[in-house]
Amino acid sequence: MTAQDILERLVSFASVVGTSNADIVAWIADYAQSHGAHVTTAIGPEGDRANLFATIGPRDVPGVILSGHMDVVPAGEADWLSDPFSLRADGDRLYGRGTSDMKGFLACALAALPEFATMPLKRPIHFAFSYDEEAGCKGVPHLIELIPTLCALPDMCIVGEPSGLRAIRAHKGKAAARITVRGRSGHSSRPYLGLNAIHAMTEILTSAVNAANALTHGPFDSNFEPPYSSLQVGTIKGGQAVNIIPDLCVVDIEARAISGVSPASLLEPLRKATAALQADGFDVSFDTLSEYPALSLAASAPLTALMRDLTGIEPLAAVSYGTEAGLYQAACIDSIICGPGDIARAHKANEFITRDELSACHNMLRELGTRLSA
Repeated sequence: MTAQDILERLVSFASVVGTSNADIVAWIADYAQSHGAHVTTAIGPEGDRANLFATIGPRDVPGVILSGHMDVVPAGEADWLSDPFSLRADGDRLYGRGTSDMKGFLACALAALPEFATMPLKRPIHFAFSYDEEAGCKGVPHLIELIPTLCALPDMCIVGEPSGLRAIRAHKGKAAARITVRGRSGHSSRPYLGLNAIHAMTEILTSAVNAANALTHGPFDSNFEPPYSSLQVGTIKGGQAVNIIPDLCVVDIEARAISGVSPASLLEPLRKATAALQADGFDVSFDTLSEYPALSLAASAPLTALMRDLTGIEPLAAVSYGTEAGLYQAACIDSIICGPGDIARAHKANEFITRDELSACHNMLRELGTRLSA
């Protein structure tokens, strides 16, 4: 099967984040096994979705991981010109949800798998496909924890997020949290008989704004844009009507951290602010929604040199969005981002990848196999 054939099949699975992915996992597992791969599927704690790990080559020596996520964001936009879960070709473009982010890379890796199987690989190539990346990299930690039981610890990982096939050495880390304040309802004409949850939440919001402003003063890393860590309140919900004392207010907050800064540490001022409200009679909860570390691969690292050779392009120093690569690096596996497509096309209607982009990625992976066979 060509990369386009495989992409057509992968796009047909509506593997939306937060839902069952049993069908796409089963198809990939059958395909990989039919070409001689050693395949493990591991159901996550949710019970209805799984990670997949497959290997071609010797499993007792360190190898290279090709990493990608099988989930996609929902495709509810009204301006799709065709069924988002049916691949549509128009000239060089191939339209469908996940074509760039990131089933295009999965398709290229799977198209190269039969070729890897015929090569005299001295080091293995692993396929690590995860679930619920779009929910904050929730699935891959379970997969990373399992890897040492499946093979010798790999020493390199290529995360195929869409990068125009230019390798990326670093990205910011992220932590997201939900803060819930519960007060006491009542008629707005007698505010002293209630506990206004929205009013109480303003203390936490003030802490968030102050923390966000403080981050603009550093520390700095000029490789990122912006060159400092950031924090923002993304959503706020609360209240029923203007004449009812609101007894509930919920905010979702995220922090993005430059390399060397713990994303969770950026949320600590808000955690402390929630504790202070408890003393005022409010019921306050602070729940972590997601967290992953920053990625920082040295310019002098062997993986950097390898990707420079494979792509013919100098790797980009950093991007501000996040991926699973930071989690692999935290597990002592050097990691880098490099995949076909463009992140600017992701998460919007009429997402696409081009045939040329698929071909270039397939060629890069074929060359990787050749180098691991030398």
